[in-house]
Amino acid sequence: MAVQEGMLLGMGNPLLDISATVKPELLTKHNLKSNDAILTEDEAIFNDLTGGYSVDYIAGGATQNSIRVAQWVLGVKNATSYFGCVGKDDYSKTLEAKAKEAGVNVQYQLSDKHPTGRCAVLITGQDRSLVTKLDAANHFTVSHLEDAKNWKVVEASKAVYSAGFFLTVSVESMLKVGKYCAANNKTYCLNLSAPFLIQFFKDQMMSVMPFADIVFGNETE
Repeated sequence: MAVQEGMLLGMGNPLLDISATVKPELLTKHNLKSNDAILTEDEAIFNDLTGGYSVDYIAGGATQNSIRVAQWVLGVKNATSYFGCVGKDDYSKTLEAKAKEAGVNVQYQLSDKHPTGRCAVLITGQDRSLVTKLDAANHFTVSHLEDAKNWKVVEASKAVYSAGFFLTVSVESMLKVGKYCAANNKTYCLNLSAPFLIQFFKDQMMSVMPFADIVFGNETE
């Protein structure tokens, strides 16, 4: 298949990754493990990270990362598109600039009530600890898809991909797009993403699963 603009659409939880190589003492201070991934509601780790280290900003989140890699592989600008919810703040401006710099056509939903989600990426040697504050990423709604301009992005796609993490945010959006793909001979892809999703969000996952043409998972999942 020839590469076309908009052929791959990702829907997920956009996060601004704030990455730095840090001293082990920073992990100890915040009771973090060197190869772990957790959620937080606390600002302290982000304040310590940006206040004490030279950081890199990366357009992150599981689905957006996959879409950035696919964009790099496909090579044609805007071959990929991406939906997710961000805040109206400087973090989202940085996030959008980094994603567009990578060639991804991001069409974020903007939240007035919640700041942009962030992930502290704490590198120690060969290990990394991920601390995520979801914020706006947790508030994507199906109304964003129902905007005619955004639905055209869905219609233009040949394949749609979501990480399982999006099941905790907007199953309704996943079902709407999954059913559309099934009815219009498009490929819908779902990543299991983490064992806890299958344990605690089984009903949500199994409601989407019938519409998935390709399911990604590892041995643990």
